Amino acid sequence: MVDYHAANQSYQYGPSSAGNGAGGGGSMGDYMAQEDDWDRDLLLDPAWEKQQRKTFTAWCNSHLRKAGTQIENIDEDFRDGLKLMLLLEVISGERLPKPERGKMRVHKINNVNKALDFIASKGVKLVSIGAEEIVDGNAKMTLGMIWTIILRFAIQDISVEETSAKEGLLLWCQRKTAPYKNVNVQNFHISWKDGLAFNALIHRHRPELIEYDKLRKDDPVTNLNNAFEVAEKYLDIPKMLDAEDIVGTLRPDEKAIMTYVSCFYHAFSGAQKAETAANRICKVLAVNQENEHLMEDYEKLASDLLEWIRRTIPWLEDRVPQKTIQEMQQKLEDFRDYRRVHKPPKVQEKCQLEINFNTLQTKLRLSNRPAFMPSEGKMVSDINNGWQHLEQAEKGYEEWLLNEIRRLERLDHLAEKFRQKASIHEAWTDGKEAMLKHRDYETATLSDIKALIRKHEAFESDLAAHQDRVEQIAAIAQELNELDYYDSHNVNTRCQKICDQWDALGSLTHSRREALEKTEKQLEAIDQLHLEYAKRAAPFNNWMESAMEDLQDMFIVHTIEEIEGLISAHDQFKSTLPDADREREAILAIHKEAQRIAESNHIKLSGSNPYTTVTPQIINSKWEKVQQLVPKRDHALLEEQSKQQSNEHLRRQFASQANVVGPWIQTKMEIGRISIEMNGTLEDQLSHLKQYERSIVDYKPNLDLLEQQHQLIQEALIFDNKHTNYTMEHIRVGWEQLLTTIARTINEVENQILTRDAKGISQEQMQEFRASFNHFDKDHGGALGPEEFKACLISLGYDVENDRQGEAEFNRIMSLVDPNHSGLVTFQAFIDFMSRETTDTDTADQVIASFKVLAGDKNFITAEELRRELPPDQAEYCIARMAPYQGPDAVPGALDYKSFSTALYGESDL
Repeated sequence: MVDYHAANQSYQYGPSSAGNGAGGGGSMGDYMAQEDDWDRDLLLDPAWEKQQRKTFTAWCNSHLRKAGTQIENIDEDFRDGLKLMLLLEVISGERLPKPERGKMRVHKINNVNKALDFIASKGVKLVSIGAEEIVDGNAKMTLGMIWTIILRFAIQDISVEETSAKEGLLLWCQRKTAPYKNVNVQNFHISWKDGLAFNALIHRHRPELIEYDKLRKDDPVTNLNNAFEVAEKYLDIPKMLDAEDIVGTLRPDEKAIMTYVSCFYHAFSGAQKAETAANRICKVLAVNQENEHLMEDYEKLASDLLEWIRRTIPWLEDRVPQKTIQEMQQKLEDFRDYRRVHKPPKVQEKCQLEINFNTLQTKLRLSNRPAFMPSEGKMVSDINNGWQHLEQAEKGYEEWLLNEIRRLERLDHLAEKFRQKASIHEAWTDGKEAMLKHRDYETATLSDIKALIRKHEAFESDLAAHQDRVEQIAAIAQELNELDYYDSHNVNTRCQKICDQWDALGSLTHSRREALEKTEKQLEAIDQLHLEYAKRAAPFNNWMESAMEDLQDMFIVHTIEEIEGLISAHDQFKSTLPDADREREAILAIHKEAQRIAESNHIKLSGSNPYTTVTPQIINSKWEKVQQLVPKRDHALLEEQSKQQSNEHLRRQFASQANVVGPWIQTKMEIGRISIEMNGTLEDQLSHLKQYERSIVDYKPNLDLLEQQHQLIQEALIFDNKHTNYTMEHIRVGWEQLLTTIARTINEVENQILTRDAKGISQEQMQEFRASFNHFDKDHGGALGPEEFKACLISLGYDVENDRQGEAEFNRIMSLVDPNHSGLVTFQAFIDFMSRETTDTDTADQVIASFKVLAGDKNFITAEELRRELPPDQAEYCIARMAPYQGPDAVPGALDYKSFSTALYGESDL
């Protein structure tokens, strides 16, 4: 019999042919020679042998129990070779030659040789271990054989970061226990004595099983027993070591520790694969869920915005005028509230909607998903069309409001003028019909008749003088009708009454004259002085009435030039007052001369002048009234002049600010060209753009100041401004476009950064892409035409020349970068294309492979398996969307993960 201790100095196992192991460190023979020599002195240590017996026995039983058997004594139970062959079949999964069932020694040796031949067939070179020693119950040879089996089937295939076998297992332990305090795994003996390393391995993979923070380094027996009991109860790892043996040994047996630790590695390696597969699925599902949330948010925001536009446009298109200027001014105030309060948040919503849409499409492209197509009528173009219709209605509505206010102002002025003239005329005609119908000439004397004739002539003169006023009243009424004055009915009724009365006065005047002329031959000469007085007093009286009417006339002006014209006309009127005063004195002198002649000739006058009702007292009273109205008119004109000067100041003030803000906005609108020509990294460009945006936002107080000045102008009802070409509407639109442009540009650069990071594009590649794109973007418009893009592709080495194959390739590329056939290729689309050409992303096949791992290599997966391997929300997400599996190997509750995975990437309908 070979001495085991002497033979062990040359004991090796390894591949039967030369070659490197998984870690590239040489043959298994070298490994054994360097690391795992059975030290004769140590092997004789009873403590070590005891540990190996217990550990190897437990390890063997952990596999034999799968075949329904076990061993009690490791050097006795393997002597007939039957359980040894059974152990090898279980751990290898292969069938060994049929064992011999005889009880004789030769039968046992043959069975053991079959087992040793099988071990050798697996690339293990056995030295100094023969079947006779095993059959004879040589404990040391038996333990060496079992260690050889453990090395080959439990440790050799372990590989971690290009290290294998013992080094790989040690590196795995170091990686897993690195975060834990008081754990420093450097070997497979004393590093494990305090038990903390075992507990750390379990806690790292199953933290719910171990309360690691409650363990104490100075209580190794408790720590070891806790780890052994938890591993046996929850991890199906049998107890292979005794805590007291490990603690009581200066240096625990390395092979026993390695054997036990390898069980942890194999127990957790399957969990790691499942965890990796689950993580991949979670990542894919998280991306899909996030994209679906973004799609739902877009649909809701688009619906709300379109509904607001739909409700607002009819309000802006309502052109039903109000009756009074106060009601129209209220409409104007409502419109101002709409512009200041209601519209700006919607502008922000529209901008945010476009940004969300672009970000969503970018994320879909980066995750290799099909592009998002909103519901019918909710495309960005649909929203832009609705918004354009809204702004057209808005512009027309404001113009209509201002025109209506001007019209109502004109109507109010005309209506007041009509009432004043009508009242004056009605006051003049009061009693005229009765006077003309009076038959006083039938009983009058000759002198009275002559007086009546002259009086009638004076009346006719007065009547003719009032003809112009009646025509003015009719003209004003006609204009009120043409301007659709709300009280036109009453105006027309009153005007018609005045006209009918005027016609009646004319007819009555003619009839009375005929009656007076019949008796004219019997009349004597009428006092020429009274007649002259009447003829001169009547027009002078009319002049004074007209003057009083003009002095009390309302006026509306909109410019300083108009009020200065009125002041000039008034000054001209005042210059005629001295002549009028002389005329008044002359008329009064005629009246005094008549009285003097009558008194000197003892003529008894009947009282008032028979030819006129205009007495000197009336002339003096009206003249005094005119004298009082002149300074009042002066004051009113000066007040209006001050108002117009204030309005002119407001115009100049607004123009001064607008002429600064307008060009500033136009200058800042060059941001599109600036963003294309910017150099540096994308982060530098993004920082520059955000600084640019902050400088624009910081300029907002200038716009607010201009809004305040504009409000003062509108409150003053100033409708034009010759000092500037900028209106508040132009500046508002420019400001909104500027904010939208900078937001879109920032979003584009952010999407470029997202694309670069997701696709792994380097900064140099991104700069090269930008340089190539800018070189062919001749007009700096931020997009390439088909010919420009083709030239760019050719410069990058693509074969898209004008032959049939090149044209087909170019059309294929164009369908990728311009799916909407707009005829333009944006820089974002160019980057997406180039990144697809140079990088890789998750695919449907990878997701299918991950599901297959979770399903245990089945073609289907069950709801129970999904709930066990995935987070609850993502497991339910998959269950709700997976179709039932229809394959021949289907079982109740089987789900088709393949069609679900392809649907995630748009390759079929889910």
